Parts: sequence; structure tokens; C-alpha cells
Amino acid sequence: MTPSPVASSAQSPRPNLAFRRLRGQRSPGEFAAAVRRAAREIGERVSCDARYIGRVEAGEIRCPNYAYERVFLHMFPGRSLTDLGFAPRSAVRGRAARPAEPVPLAHTEFEFPHHDEESDVRRRAFMTGGTATVAIASLAPLGIAADGTAAHAARSTAAGHGGRAAPAAGVGAVEEAIRRIRLLDDRHGADGLYKRAAAPLRTAFALLDAGTAAPGTAERLQAGAGELAISVGWLAHDSGRFDDARSHYAEALATARVAGDPALEAHAFCNTAFLARDSGRPREAVRAAQAATRVAAQLASPRLLSLLALREAGGWAGLGDRRGCERALARAQALFARGRSDDDPEWMTFYGEAELEGLEAQCYSALGDWTRAARHARRAAALQDPHFTRNIALYTAELADDLARAGQPDEAASAGMRVLHLLTEVQSSRIQSMLATTARVLLPHRRASGVSAFLEQHASAPRTA
Repeated sequence: MTPSPVASSAQSPRPNLAFRRLRGQRSPGEFAAAVRRAAREIGERVSCDARYIGRVEAGEIRCPNYAYERVFLHMFPGRSLTDLGFAPRSAVRGRAARPAEPVPLAHTEFEFPHHDEESDVRRRAFMTGGTATVAIASLAPLGIAADGTAAHAARSTAAGHGGRAAPAAGVGAVEEAIRRIRLLDDRHGADGLYKRAAAPLRTAFALLDAGTAAPGTAERLQAGAGELAISVGWLAHDSGRFDDARSHYAEALATARVAGDPALEAHAFCNTAFLARDSGRPREAVRAAQAATRVAAQLASPRLLSLLALREAGGWAGLGDRRGCERALARAQALFARGRSDDDPEWMTFYGEAELEGLEAQCYSALGDWTRAARHARRAAALQDPHFTRNIALYTAELADDLARAGQPDEAASAGMRVLHLLTEVQSSRIQSMLATTARVLLPHRRASGVSAFLEQHASAPRTA
């Protein structure tokens, strides 16, 4: 495998033969799946795919981040990072050889407490110098440590290239920003993240606009900038900033078209369809989902096509077209049943049986079939991986509203109380809005003890600013 320009330095990366031996006869995709399973076993989440395994084996990732470290040590008990072929963290974070004119080096480390979104960045050391290190420093609001590949490239850039290779140094950090946003959104929701994600997005497009990247790096940077625009657009979408979300998705779509990147284009259309549904434009949702399906047909991912069918179903439900909705739902279920593929996009890690049930619940809710919607929402909440706290809160809020409208106020109030408890960990305007609607539906039943307790607690709960 040809080493990525991201890891370029005065010395080419040394292949990690020890890690390759541990993979054995498994394909990179199969081994990546094993890594994700091991992560779930210890309550961790990593977006590991075949490309990541390839980068490790090529020596581009000298030392994994802390999440991957915990997973690898769990997979191979009794071994250290050096036994797995990685460099010691102290060596990776050490200073590069001093150039003729000293340049400050990026060296940052951040930790995230579980419940305080705004105070989660704890700086132990933070020095920047040159375009490359500033690029990585701009990712600090998301808690991205400048270690591993990105930091190594940044140090090499500062030492030997005077900032001319900034895109190569920054692209790895941009990709890590995408993963970090997804991780934090899964756990805590969008509201505490959106404003902090703006700086990394500006940095990604500034590096892209600089036009100084080598061809291979430029392709990764285009894909990374587009995916980051979608991630930031989703944060805007989920926190109720629909105009901002539409702008970010359009930017991602334009980037995909310029780059000729069908995977990015399908993703941008997918999110555009979801936003159109939530914005009250169901016909646009259908058209965007169908456009995404046409693009995704060449990507060999049944799961992606399944999700796009669900996006289309949501549009048909918004139009009140039950027949069109159920045809799309049947297509989504059939495609989902084909199972996972090595060609599934990395961003689709959230899409499993729970999400399928949750999106079906939303369709039937839009059609006014509250009992059927509640059945799907209940399954979604029960099936969801505990890591996805935000989605558990979302499905339970959907369940509460469906039960309230189906004439089951006590059960609705009980589900609503569970959502209030989850909102101590999750910041999502979408979920708060859903719960506020449920509270209004339950007002006529306020004399019931369970409903009364829910309404009182809901009224006293803090709201996202």
C-alpha cells in the first residue's frame, strides 16, 4: 500500500508488520468489523474501517488515539502498544529536530467529562506555529489531540517545509474532526457542539482553497471537507437551525460535484432529504432521496440504499401518501436484510435495526397511525446500542408522543419521564421540542398522577439556550 501524503516527512513511514501479522487471514474489512465489535464490548466506539486498518499497517498511524488504544489492548490482552507495532506515545509526542529557526510545535491533549459539554476542553499544553499547526489547533474545540499521524506531519511540516505542506498535515486532523463530531453527537446531541464545529469547517475549506496539496492529499481533503460540512450541517439541523443546515448541505453537495465523488454526493442528498422532511417540504424530500438513490446505485452498499429508501418513505408520509410510503418502507426492509458490506460508508455506523425501526415509527406517526408508530418506536428504543444516548432519547420521545396521541396518557408520561432523565446527558433542541409537544397533548389528562408528575418535572426542566 502506498503511504498517504498525510504521513509524509523526511523519513517514509515504516510498515507495521506486527499489526499485519495479528490480522492474519482476515481481510481489512473483516478485521475492522472485529475492532468495532471489541469496542462495543467495552463501551467504546470507534469508526474503524478497512482504510483505517490499511493506514495502520502502512505505518501512517504511528500511535493510535486513546479510544483505539483501549480497544486494541482489549483485543490482545497482555500486549502493549509496542508489541502491536506502534511507537510509544511519548516518542510520537516528542519534539522534532530543531530547525535552523526555531518554530513552536503543536502539542495538545484534551479530555471530555461525561456531563459538561462546555467545560470539556482541558488544555495541558498548547503551542502553535505555522499554517499546519494552526490548522490542527483549530480543531481544539472538538477535543482533538494533535497526536498520531496529524501531529507527526505537522511537526515535519514546521521543521522542514515552512508551512507549504499544510494541507497534508491538516487532512488527518480534518478526518479526526469528523469522527469526533459523530462520537460526541451520538452521546450528547447537537446543541452543545454546533458553534464549536464552525472553526474546523472553516479550516478545512481554507486548506482546500489554498490549492497546495499533492493530488492524493487533495482528494482526501475534498472528501474530508465535504463530510465535515455534512457533519456540521447535521449539528445545525438537529439543533433547529434549518437555514444553516441547508447551506452546509449545499456546500457539501457542491464539493462532491466538483470532486466527482459519488459517495459524498449520495450522503449530501441523503441529509438534504431528511432536512426537507423536517422543514415541511416533503416533495423535495422525495426528490432528494431519489437523486441520492440514483447516485448510490454505483456504490454497492445495500445498507446505504436501504437508508435512502427510508428517506424517500419519510417524504411520502409527509405528503400523506400511505401507499408510496409503504412501498419505500418495503424496499428499505428488503435492502436492509441483505446485511452489511465492506462498501458501506463509514458515516453509516449509526444505521442498524434500531434506526430502521425508529424511522418507520416516524413515517407512521406522520401518517397518523399512532398505534403502529408506537410499536416501532418501542422496538427502536429497546434495540438501540447504549452508546447512542441521543438516539435512545429520540426514540423514547417519539414513543411518548405516539402513546399520548394513541390515547395512552399514563404510558406516554412514563416514557416522557425517561426522556427527561436522558436529557441530563443529551442536548438536542429536536428532542426538547418533541417533548414539549407531548406535554401539550397530555395537558387534558393532567389530573392523572403519572401525567401530573411528568408535566411538573417537564415544566421545571432546564431548556437549551
